[in-house]
Amino acid sequence: MLSVISEIGRINPEQFYGRVAGIQGLLVEIGGIQRHLSIGSRVDLQARGGKTVPCEVVGFRNDRALAMPFGTLDGVGMGCKALIAEQDPVIYPDSSWLGRVVNAMGEPVDGGPPLKKGPVGVPLRNLAPPAHSRQRVGGKIDLGVRALNTFITCCKGQRMGIFAGSGVGKSVLLSMLARNTEADVNVIGLIGERGREVQEFLEDDLGPEGLARSVVVVATSDEPALMRRQAAYLTLALSEYFRDQDKDVLCLMDSVTRFAMAQRDVGLSGGEPPTSKGYTPTVFSELPKLLERAGPGPGTGTITGLFTVLVEGDDHNEPVADAVRGILDGHIVMERSIAERGRYPAINVLKSVSRTMPGCNSQNENDLIMVAKQLMSTYEDMAELIRLGAYKSGTDQNVDAAIHYYPLLEQFMSQRKDDSTGLPDCYAQLASILNVEGAMEEAAADQMPSGEQ
Repeated sequence: MLSVISEIGRINPEQFYGRVAGIQGLLVEIGGIQRHLSIGSRVDLQARGGKTVPCEVVGFRNDRALAMPFGTLDGVGMGCKALIAEQDPVIYPDSSWLGRVVNAMGEPVDGGPPLKKGPVGVPLRNLAPPAHSRQRVGGKIDLGVRALNTFITCCKGQRMGIFAGSGVGKSVLLSMLARNTEADVNVIGLIGERGREVQEFLEDDLGPEGLARSVVVVATSDEPALMRRQAAYLTLALSEYFRDQDKDVLCLMDSVTRFAMAQRDVGLSGGEPPTSKGYTPTVFSELPKLLERAGPGPGTGTITGLFTVLVEGDDHNEPVADAVRGILDGHIVMERSIAERGRYPAINVLKSVSRTMPGCNSQNENDLIMVAKQLMSTYEDMAELIRLGAYKSGTDQNVDAAIHYYPLLEQFMSQRKDDSTGLPDCYAQLASILNVEGAMEEAAADQMPSGEQ
């Protein structure tokens, strides 16, 4: 009933329409209604054969509105009618969407029944909660991945970036997080994903268990730029819906770089000048608007965001990676050289940072992590000499210790995609490797029922 009332309230008593006055590539010029439109307004083109092509206004030129389509322009020609659609695009999600796969328009693409509409609309391009109304990040969240749980601990409501080149294992890591996390709901956005890999991700990587508590938003690489961009907005809108139900949401997006590329295409079509590496200025203004929507909410619900960044040419200082790193609360660096030697997930813990550490850990846990990092850092500094056989055992006791422990630490961080390790077990295993008794006792105490401690 509330949904019907909301829909009635959004009906405009007047219907304005114009005409297509020109088409250049994917840019449609519309005349006659430009005074009733603004940037972001929706327009429905009435193509020949009764087809409707939804568009979004991206700019104005010579008293005409410039619009880009959400689909193909087949059947659209000069003089076609252009109807103004609703001004503020919204989505009506429902809890029954869990386990479903939708496109950027919120339509099911998994062959299942139609989606049930919820009673309350959520704006696709919502604003982030005001800074003064947000709660602080919560306690540690168990991600099930040993390298993350220990060396890059993440808290509820934190936003992290996963920086990696193509083919290093980002998608597999995301599937591990979706299956193993203790979050109530997963919202997974596959932005610009290869169409061939979507079904493989759903069936092999995510699996029935992970999909059952997830909503997956898919926009493949062959879809128009507006669809790819809107898929990112829809991913955050769905996350906000479940957050407002006081749930802990894990929002996974692959990838922010493809969102930035889609925004670049939109900006260039609207006449924006290219700046850094061809990216337009709006790319760097839209990134914080999108990413700031994740995090703690005004209530008890949270959105823990993990966003992949595809670094071009393995350059971690390229413009999008640099901008995203400054917005998020930490970064997880995955390196091709680690993947090439067969250790997955290929996370370089020495180059990765979680901004909630060490504040979220106990002193014993911080001491344990510091010892492990010092051993790995010492080995990495001497790795060339060790591989060449130029280092003589007994020269430096710190290097000797690093040589002894490094293979054990590498084995600890190596993990199959169907393997999961809880937070207390992670610390207990690491403490056992390093023979640190205090941390072992604390980890064991964490696993005991409260009445037995």
